[in-house]
Amino acid sequence: MFKIIAIILLTLSTAGAGYFGWTQKKSNAAVTEQVAELTQKVEEADKKVEVTEEELAASQELLPPLMTKAQELEAVKAAFSTGTVLKDLETLYAKEKKGLSTERQLGLAGVRLLTNGTKDPATVAAFQKALEMTDWKGQKTVICAAQNALAAAGEKVKVMSECLPDAPAGKPAGKHDAHDAPAAKDAHGAPAAKDAHGKDDKKGAKKDAHGPADVHAVHWDYEGVMGPENWGKEFPTCGRGKSQAPLNIKGPFEKVRYSVAPDYKQGQLKIVNNGHTIQVNVVPGSKIRIDGKPYDLLQFHFHRPSEEHIDGKPSAMVVHFVHKNAEGELAVLGVMLREGNENPGIKTLWSHAPKKEGPEVVPDGVMFNPTNLLPREMDFFHYDGSLTTPPCTEKVKFFILKSQVNIAKEQVSDFPFKMNARPIQPANGRPIYTN
Repeated sequence: MFKIIAIILLTLSTAGAGYFGWTQKKSNAAVTEQVAELTQKVEEADKKVEVTEEELAASQELLPPLMTKAQELEAVKAAFSTGTVLKDLETLYAKEKKGLSTERQLGLAGVRLLTNGTKDPATVAAFQKALEMTDWKGQKTVICAAQNALAAAGEKVKVMSECLPDAPAGKPAGKHDAHDAPAAKDAHGAPAAKDAHGKDDKKGAKKDAHGPADVHAVHWDYEGVMGPENWGKEFPTCGRGKSQAPLNIKGPFEKVRYSVAPDYKQGQLKIVNNGHTIQVNVVPGSKIRIDGKPYDLLQFHFHRPSEEHIDGKPSAMVVHFVHKNAEGELAVLGVMLREGNENPGIKTLWSHAPKKEGPEVVPDGVMFNPTNLLPREMDFFHYDGSLTTPPCTEKVKFFILKSQVNIAKEQVSDFPFKMNARPIQPANGRPIYTN
């Protein structure tokens, strides 16, 4: 009996010892796992501290230049604080019979800002007028300066994505031009903040010492919710303007006696897909004379089908040559492209044109002369119009050549945009001229 009891006790003690050992092992394993996890978190924290220290050191390196710029700005503000320069400038500009150029209007607004600050209604009005006057693409500097100044003043203003403080370096304007103006996301207009599909606009809020400003990048397109029929919601001139382009060119015509005479030069090819069209940026030197007055060629770009119609019919495409004179006036020379033989000039351009939106491409050693896309005869139709993309600024002179240039059907198909033409706009009694 005692032997049996001894065996039972021995068995129980052995089992208890085994259970105790198993629980201790399990507990040790859990502690080891916790220690490993804590060690990993400590290492990650050390790395974050290291990165933060590096960022802090980099910020400290940037601080002296920023302090210098702040001192320079305060010095400039002090120099203008008496208001004498502003009064002299206003007196001088009041003598301008033709009105101020966009650049002078922006300069006047800048002096008012330095003299009176953003709370001054005249400052706000001056920047707003500079925006109204700009061609929107060819004057990106004017646009960004005016938009950011109005945002700083607490005004509700739509700021192009290229003009936002955190805009990525090297961004082309846009969607982001052409005659239609700036942003260089585009050749034609305000570039927009698009997603990878070019459909969605992005909105964000921005605040400063004066309070919140309604700031967001404006998107527009040739179809959908921000297609041409809705441009007027974001860009009032597109909806309310009375001299909008393009037009259907039909008689009766009024006669003019002057001519247009292009003098284009060969230069390094610079080509970009800005999300709205294929645009070629022209090096300085090419000009056109309209009634003897010189205009500099800035760039040319393409629309499919042609934006202008002749007697109600469009051509396969049109190329718009965008010019600007010393007074800031814009003139667009349009060359209609009809389906026919292969166009050697188009062949050169298409071989280097990016298929997708991106930065400007400058192929090594590739030269191009815009004259290659002109017909021999320079007879034209002429009307006063507008940018054919937002913001649809008016007072743009259009000259559409009567002679068309061939383009192969395959070359039309190779153009990366199936449709990028604004619909025909009401003439509203405007005359159409011919030479």
